[in-house]
Amino acid sequence: MSSTFRSTAKQGEFHLPQKVQWNDPGAHYTLTEKEKLPRFPFSIDQEGAIFVTQPLDREEKDSYTFYANAKDDSGKLLARPLQIHVKVKDINDNPPTCPSAVTVFEVQENELIGSVIGTLTAHDMDEENTPNSILRYKLVDQTPTYPSNDLFMIQTYKGDLQLAKQSLKKKNSPQYNLTVTVSDKDFETYCFLQVNVIDINDQIPIFEKSDYGTVTFAEDTAIGTTILTIQATDDDEPFTGSSKIVYRIIEGDSEGQLEVKTDPQTNAGHVTIKKLLDFETTAVHNIVFRAENPEPLISTVHYNESSTARFQLIVTDVNEAPQFSLPVFLERVIENVPVGTKVGNVTAWDPEHRNIRYSLKGDRRGWLRIDQTTGEIFSRATLDREVESPYRVQVVASEEGGHLSSEVDFQLTLSDVNDNYPRLMKEYEDLLFICHPLIGHGSVTFGATDDDVQPYRGSRFTFSFGRGNSNENWELSTINGTHATLITKHTKFEEKPYDVEIRINDNGQPPLEGTVSLRVNFCRCEFGSCYREAGKQPGMPTVGMAVGILLTTFLVIGIILAVVFMRIKKKDRDNAENAPAAEAQPLKGNA
Repeated sequence: MSSTFRSTAKQGEFHLPQKVQWNDPGAHYTLTEKEKLPRFPFSIDQEGAIFVTQPLDREEKDSYTFYANAKDDSGKLLARPLQIHVKVKDINDNPPTCPSAVTVFEVQENELIGSVIGTLTAHDMDEENTPNSILRYKLVDQTPTYPSNDLFMIQTYKGDLQLAKQSLKKKNSPQYNLTVTVSDKDFETYCFLQVNVIDINDQIPIFEKSDYGTVTFAEDTAIGTTILTIQATDDDEPFTGSSKIVYRIIEGDSEGQLEVKTDPQTNAGHVTIKKLLDFETTAVHNIVFRAENPEPLISTVHYNESSTARFQLIVTDVNEAPQFSLPVFLERVIENVPVGTKVGNVTAWDPEHRNIRYSLKGDRRGWLRIDQTTGEIFSRATLDREVESPYRVQVVASEEGGHLSSEVDFQLTLSDVNDNYPRLMKEYEDLLFICHPLIGHGSVTFGATDDDVQPYRGSRFTFSFGRGNSNENWELSTINGTHATLITKHTKFEEKPYDVEIRINDNGQPPLEGTVSLRVNFCRCEFGSCYREAGKQPGMPTVGMAVGILLTTFLVIGIILAVVFMRIKKKDRDNAENAPAAEAQPLKGNA
């Protein structure tokens, strides 16, 4: 025998109150949320009837899903929970709303009749595509009504605002305020529109005069200098894109040496120098301007000769210093080039086409010389990268027959050649020792270096014994490219220093080989270092020397004390001799 848990609602619908039922008696009913909500507006009684306990708002939540449970007396589920879906039906409880407090549209004064100025889009919170959400628009007021009423119309269902009677003129009214009602089935809302009439650019700028004559300036006139002020006027609405004027040079300034800046208050154009003038390039400029608006002209209006003007700029010559072809000259040569080798070339020219003489400045080491006519630079001494690289000097270009000159840096980078013999990495005096007597093999480690750069520095040094060395005592082992180890072959060394001659080859191009002498001390050791008796330490004084030093110190102290004592005795004697004479003097005082 089976039981069922069912709802009497049709699929997709739920009209409250509604009832669920377990077909065996004695069931207890509860509701369970499917999703956690801020509030749960439903309840169920023990007859299985479901009720709404709080008002429902479709705009807040348009549907709910939850479960109905049937349990026995012990709280155990009698069947799987029954899913309940509640759909909240819409009612027309929301009035239309305007997109903003005032909706602003703009229209040019030449706009054609029937043109859409803008679209008013109101909103309704009720369910879309239902009779409750269909909106209707109606224009109910126009302010001002000049030059006539009903200048505008609005589409009933679309909200498109159009020109109804004629094109607008800003001089009639720069602004219109409209009132539109927006209504749905039950509500009506007032929306407010503002229509601004925009001036059209139907007037061209006109120059006050077409020819500004001739102006003369020297070629060294500072950048930013104003050399001329020009003026055009425009009859369109002031301080708009239709009346603002920009000036453009259309002839006579191919190098872009001039620019015109417009005063935003007066529309005056100030002609200034943007790049230095050059008499040698162009001595006379015939300049032609055009005055234009940033806003395009309407299609029936065009710029003409009234919008152009001209003037002549005469540039006068100024004696200028020579100019170098580069801001700095960089060259590179190997350091062992023969004396007299060309290492670079500096070039300059004089704007007035005078001859130039070159000279060097700052050649502290006397390494270079320059051809005063061509600017070619040669070595006049042996160049040495290890002494200084890069080597910097200044080249001076002076005009002949004048007093002007210019300087430029010349930098010579010296590439390394293998010209430095290998040597020991440091002074190893007293650093290399082996504890005596030997127990097993002893060893010392040393390193090599030289003053050359890559590719020579860092390349593998090769270590070998010198010609005068016998290999009976020592074995030589390379650790890496810069270090090697000297290892004893036996333990029969005396307690004394041994000098070992080592040859170091740097494997450069060409290879260089240096011979060094390593002194290895065999000594008694304590705590990992050579031990020496106090009397045998280098520089330690003997007992006789110590006694002599002590006696000399006492003698000096005695002499100092004797001198001090004698000075005190002499002072006491002088004071005693002067005392009777002081007593014989009459006393001086008031009568």
